[in-house]
Amino acid sequence: MTAIAQPEADQTPDEDVLRRLRWRCRRGLLENDIFIDRFFEQHGAQLTNALVQGLLELMDLSDNDLLDLLLARKQPEGDLDNAEVWRVLTLMRVSQA
Repeated sequence: MTAIAQPEADQTPDEDVLRRLRWRCRRGLLENDIFIDRFFEQHGAQLTNALVQGLLELMDLSDNDLLDLLLARKQPEGDLDNAEVWRVLTLMRVSQA
């Protein structure tokens, strides 16, 4: 059986992955969209597979839960409390400053 190669965390994802990611990041709350749009404007060209993974984990949240994290009203817990998610949150929060 042949193993499927996993993308390296520090590699840049291909254009198709980035296009699907942008589509996946569309949200129902304008406030979330503002955070996400600024994040992509400032960091989109430097995204790595690790950051993509962290962003995808955040996109699994409801809009209100995501906004609570972005505004630092709550902190990641459980499976979300990992380095990739924290890095994305930090970049998103700094993007608003």
